[in-house]
Amino acid sequence: MTDTVQQQIEKLVNDQDIVLFMKGTPQFPQCGFSQRVAAILDSHHVSYASVNILLDPAVREGIKVYSDWPTIPQLYIKSEFVGGCDIIVEMDESNELAELLAPFKNSDS
Repeated sequence: MTDTVQQQIEKLVNDQDIVLFMKGTPQFPQCGFSQRVAAILDSHHVSYASVNILLDPAVREGIKVYSDWPTIPQLYIKSEFVGGCDIIVEMDESNELAELLAPFKNSDS
């Protein structure tokens, strides 16, 4: 794992309010877990950056090292790793995610 990949990931996570590392894109997810997290974010009417980890094996492995989390998708809010699919689903069901995302809701929602 190169420092450059870790630096790129850190810059992206720090430069964006919400970042979803996923397989595919929100429009064309390539796995059910990524699709579920993207759909949850969309349901909260927030803008977020997405990174298709399938396009770059170095990023795919690098994000796992960066977060010390073995699976994709991975959600970051304000530079903090929030979790993967199961955690995001639980947070959504308990309204904890809605509270976290409230400051980022699109004004036209």
